[in-house]
Amino acid sequence: MTPRPLTLAEAIRDSAASGPGRTALILDEDTCSFAEFAAGAERRARQILALGAGKGDRVGILLPNGLDYLELVAGAAMLGVILVPMNVRFKALELRHLILDSGMTALITIGAIPDVVDFTALLREALTDLPAGAWHGLALDAAPRLKIIARLDQPMAEHAGALPTAPVEPSDPLLLMYTSGTTASPKGCVISNRGLMANCWAIIDRFSLTADDLWWCPLPMFHIGGLLFPAMMLAAGGTHAGMRHFEPEGAIEMLRRHPPTIFYPLFPTITLAVIEHPRFAEAEFSRLKMLCNVAPEELQQRIQAAVPQAPLIGAFGMTEASGTAVYGSLSDSAAKRLATCGTPLAGWQIRILDSETHAPLPAGERGELAIRGEALFDRYWNDPELTAQQFTPDGFFLTGDVGSIDMDGFLSFHGRFKDQLKVGGENVSALEVESFLATHPAIQLAQVVGTPDARYGEIPVAFVQLKPGQALDEPALLEFCSGKIARFKVPRHIRFVEEWPMSATKILKYRLRDSFDAERAEAPLL
Repeated sequence: MTPRPLTLAEAIRDSAASGPGRTALILDEDTCSFAEFAAGAERRARQILALGAGKGDRVGILLPNGLDYLELVAGAAMLGVILVPMNVRFKALELRHLILDSGMTALITIGAIPDVVDFTALLREALTDLPAGAWHGLALDAAPRLKIIARLDQPMAEHAGALPTAPVEPSDPLLLMYTSGTTASPKGCVISNRGLMANCWAIIDRFSLTADDLWWCPLPMFHIGGLLFPAMMLAAGGTHAGMRHFEPEGAIEMLRRHPPTIFYPLFPTITLAVIEHPRFAEAEFSRLKMLCNVAPEELQQRIQAAVPQAPLIGAFGMTEASGTAVYGSLSDSAAKRLATCGTPLAGWQIRILDSETHAPLPAGERGELAIRGEALFDRYWNDPELTAQQFTPDGFFLTGDVGSIDMDGFLSFHGRFKDQLKVGGENVSALEVESFLATHPAIQLAQVVGTPDARYGEIPVAFVQLKPGQALDEPALLEFCSGKIARFKVPRHIRFVEEWPMSATKILKYRLRDSFDAERAEAPLL
């Protein structure tokens, strides 16, 4: 058997050679074949070379989703350049941190996303000594390594000679992905070619993906999932369908015109927006063989009922895992699929450890989830101390998540350790309370945070989004909780919301907490 490619560039070249005319990528109305994508990637490689970047250099991209985004990723991969995806929702302070921490020599962007964000203004705010005019040949006191900021919406020079012949190795870094905590500056995760491709092949094998598959996923490309799944389908020779910017109406239209075999919205904020849409019945699921979402069991059951054409599976992943380490399987029982994350992908090992001693815990006990595998990230950029803190002596990465593994090896996720509230000496899982609130027929989504309390140390506060057309008030919801969950778990305050403070894909709980604390500061009797 021919060894599988363990570099992204080699995987793209192999698929382009074996099926040049097949559709590789769909993005809204745009499509491209494997041959077109490979040619576009080489053109982007020449543009990156013209910026003065070479193997091992970091190049930032501050762009919305697009075929050109993926071409830049592939072009950088051909050169061994380390790409630094930058969150388009970041503000000046966060962008400055990424530019300085990564030591990028070049940055590729556009002027603005109309009616959304002005990148030119943000970069001027982030780097106050940027000169007027073209940003070439830079010599900035604020960012001394940054030499050029290029605009993709303007003509870009291309290297005219042959591409470098120095080989790109599986161990070479491919991506420097920044992942945010709740308050600290984003941390840079070094992800190698081997790491990303090992996950690609493991997922391909888990779901028997082929050239006949179409994987629909609208995640932003500065998110690890927004790059893992296109790379995976490029390696599989199938088709990846995504969106420049997720919005439910456009998603329904895509699902109607391009019937997926895998429906992968992944996060409830996306999944619910699609399945609750008035036109959802128009989505074409005749070819569907799988859908994926991560949520409490009650919500998983609701989503499965809305999409009965194929099994719904769960997952566990993170940036440090180069995407995903655990998935359900199509052959799992419904009880396992809807209540657990699944089992480790090939090449991954998982353990549940005592959070203080790091001793392994027996089946069924809750503790800190630790993971180890070929696809694990290499290290935190510029932070050997944090890297050392997060690994056990035998190479397991401490995720900071609360999990348990049953006798059959299935992982259950019980929330972040930071989502553990301490109410009057009692441990309270925010996820547990959220799962209970989600059983109310009027509630679409609930999030629980803790706030300080003089008597109990901390008390739970619930933020609730109602289903369209439903009505519910705080007394009625508290009555619903009464007698069904322990009194110390019942939220002391409830706030109803119509939209959530979001990162690329996740609800920012610290902003919910901050908003309540600010409200409480103005009205201390709350």
